[in-house]
Amino acid sequence: MFDQFVVPDLLPAAPEIFLVVMASAILLIDLFVKDSRRTATFALSVLTLLGCAVIQTMTWTPDITYTFSNMFVDDQMADLLKLFLYLTVIMVLFYSRAYVIDRGEMNKGEYYVLALFATLGMMVMISANSFVTVYIGIELLSLSLYAMVALNRASLSASEAAMKYFILGALASGLLLYGMSMIYGGTGSLELTAIDEVLRNDGANGKLLVFGLVFLIAGLAFKLGVVPFHMWIPDVYHGAPTSVTLLIGSAPKLAAFAVVMRLLVNGLLPLAVEWQNMLIIMAVLSMAIGNLAAIAQSNIKRMLAYSAISHMGFMLLGIVSGVVGDASGQFDAAHHALAAYGSAMFYVIAYVLMSLGTFGMILLMARSGFEADTLDDFKGLNQRSPWFAAVMMMLMFSMAGIPFFIGFFAKLSVLMAVIDAGHTWLAIVAVLFSLIGAFYYLRVVKLMYFDAPEDATPIGGSADMRLLLSVNGVAVAALGLFPQVIMALCAFSLLNSLN
Repeated sequence: MFDQFVVPDLLPAAPEIFLVVMASAILLIDLFVKDSRRTATFALSVLTLLGCAVIQTMTWTPDITYTFSNMFVDDQMADLLKLFLYLTVIMVLFYSRAYVIDRGEMNKGEYYVLALFATLGMMVMISANSFVTVYIGIELLSLSLYAMVALNRASLSASEAAMKYFILGALASGLLLYGMSMIYGGTGSLELTAIDEVLRNDGANGKLLVFGLVFLIAGLAFKLGVVPFHMWIPDVYHGAPTSVTLLIGSAPKLAAFAVVMRLLVNGLLPLAVEWQNMLIIMAVLSMAIGNLAAIAQSNIKRMLAYSAISHMGFMLLGIVSGVVGDASGQFDAAHHALAAYGSAMFYVIAYVLMSLGTFGMILLMARSGFEADTLDDFKGLNQRSPWFAAVMMMLMFSMAGIPFFIGFFAKLSVLMAVIDAGHTWLAIVAVLFSLIGAFYYLRVVKLMYFDAPEDATPIGGSADMRLLLSVNGVAVAALGLFPQVIMALCAFSLLNSLN
C-alpha cells in the first residue's frame, strides 16, 4: 500500500507561489509589449514585488511553521529578511532602469524576469530547512545571475565575467554538494532540524561530519565571497553591467546570511567549535585582503568588490561570537547568542542599504557610452551637484564606519558581540583593518570635494531615481541616529526563530 499523499500547507509559501506565477506571466506578457522602454514589464515587476510584500505581511505569524515535508520553514527571521529583500530588489529595478534603457541590447523583458527568478531563489534560500531546498535556492539564484551578467552580448568583458562566474560557481556548487552528501552520510538526514537532533544525541559519524563541514563551509564561503573563495568577486563586479553588479552586490547578501544561519546555527550548532575556528580564519583573512587590496584599485567597482569581501568578513565575526563555550547558565548563553546573531543580521542589512546607494550613485552618473566606474569620474562632483556629492559622502562615511551613520553602529554592535564572547584580540584586529579601510572611502570624498572635475556634464537621472537615491542617502544618516529601530526588529525576529 502506498502512503496517502498529504497536501502541504501552501500558506507559508504563498509569496513564493505568487512570485513564480507572476514571473511566468510577465515573461509571456512581454512578448506582446511593443514599447521599447519596457514600461509595462518594469511596472508589473515592481507590482509583483510589492504584492509579495503585502502577502508576506498578511501571513506573518509569531509561530515557526514547517511545510513541504519540513523542507521549508516560515519564521519571523525569514519574514523580515524577505521584506528587506523585496525592498532591495525594487530599488535595484528603479536604479537600473535608465541604465538598461540607454543600453538597448540589455533592454529586454528577460532582464526583469531573471531578476524576479533570482529573487525567488533568494526567498527559497531564506526559508530553507533542508539541504535539498538550500541547493535549489542557490542554483536558481546563481543561474539567473549568470544569465544577467552575460545579457549584454556585445560586451566582451561581460561575457568573460559571466564565464568566470559560471565556472567558479559550478566548482563551489560541487563543493557544497559534496559536503552535504558527507553530512547526510554521517547523520542519515537531509533535514536541518533532524540533523541538529541527531548531533545532540551523539548519533553521528564524527570524522565524516568534520570532512563534510569543511566542504560545506567552502561552498558557503564562495557564495558569501570571503577569502580564500573570493577570486570571482572583483572580476564579476568589474566585468558585469553596473546594473547587474548592483543586484549581485546587494540582495544576495541577505540570502547568504540566512543560509549560513540555517546551516550552521539551526542545523550544525553542536559542531560550533569546528566551524567557529574556520570562520575566524576566513573573517580575518577577508578583512585583511579586502581592505588592503581595495587601496590599490582605480576602478570604483573593483574597489567596492574588495570592500564587499572585507564587509562580509566583518559580518562573520557576529556569527562566530554567537556560541560561547563557557557561558554560565542557559539564559545567559541564549541572551548572548541573540545579541551576536542580531548584530550580524543588522550588519548585513546596513551593508545592503549602503551598497544600494553607492552603486546607485555610479548608475546615476553613467550615461550612454559612459560607465562612470573609475575613481577619477568622481573628481569635482561637488561642483557638478553639491547634493549628490553630499549623498555619496554620507555613503562613504557610513561604509568607513564613521560616527554617526548606520555603518558605525553596525560595526559597533558586532565588535561588542565579539568582545562579550571573549575574543578581544579579534575585535582589535577588526578595528585596525577598519581604520585601513577608511583610507579608500575617504579618498572618494577627497576627489569629490578637493579635485577639479574632468567632466562638467550635469548629473542626469530620472526624477524617481534621484528621489529614491536621496532617500537612500538620508536613510543611511537617519538610521545612524536611530539604529535601535532595525536592531530591535532583528533581535525580535531572531528571538522567535532560533531553535
